[in-house]
Amino acid sequence: MHLDVLDLRNFYYRTPLGRVAQKAIRDQMIAFWPEAQGQTVAGFGFAVPLLRPYLSTARRVIGLMPAPQGVMAWPAGLANVSVLCEEVQWPLETGMVDKLVLMHGLETSEHPTAVLEECRRVLGPGGRAIFIVPNRAGLWARRDVTPFGFGRPYTLGQLDAQLRRAGFVPERHLAALYIPPTSRRFWLRSAPMWERMGTRISSALAGGVLMIEVSKQVYAPTRPGLAAAVRRPLRVLEGVAQPVPSGTVGAATSG
Repeated sequence: MHLDVLDLRNFYYRTPLGRVAQKAIRDQMIAFWPEAQGQTVAGFGFAVPLLRPYLSTARRVIGLMPAPQGVMAWPAGLANVSVLCEEVQWPLETGMVDKLVLMHGLETSEHPTAVLEECRRVLGPGGRAIFIVPNRAGLWARRDVTPFGFGRPYTLGQLDAQLRRAGFVPERHLAALYIPPTSRRFWLRSAPMWERMGTRISSALAGGVLMIEVSKQVYAPTRPGLAAAVRRPLRVLEGVAQPVPSGTVGAATSG
């Protein structure tokens, strides 16, 4: 079940822990995608806190928010780019998105396979997507004081397998949120240090969330029946009489 948009907004924009989480995840995303010059960038679920770095350079930024969650205007102080949509029917043309981010969109969905099909539909050839989900082995999935304590947490293997079945090609992955989900001042102040240390260790067991980047797998078109036509022998000589061996002709004449 999707979380309420007001609860998500309050966590990410009005609590110290939410602001720390927002920055930690966004920094890792920017490490994957440092720019999106002239591209279309979309986010589904509640991914808008991660999209701000692309507002000034991307051709278009779109925040898709599922109807069971609700929608809020975003970004503050600028023209609204957020859209309320059906969970598995997005108001986007096929192949129009270059970069897609999902946060609080997959693990909370009751139709994850259909969501992944919609992701694949809107991505253009060579498009990339980042899926951000709670880590089953991390601390954040075990407490419901943050949005990552809701929905289905994943292991890296589970997420990798589900994305491959949907036709995506996993490219690289990492984890984020290495501090405990607590508002204690020590952890909040030292969060940047723990994120740097966790990235160097690259342990998927310690991070609170998993982040995996995928590309859209596109097969080269084939012409129906071409292979069979090539294997079939040429029929142009079917009406020509077959040559008769000379020994056979001689035997017939002598008789």
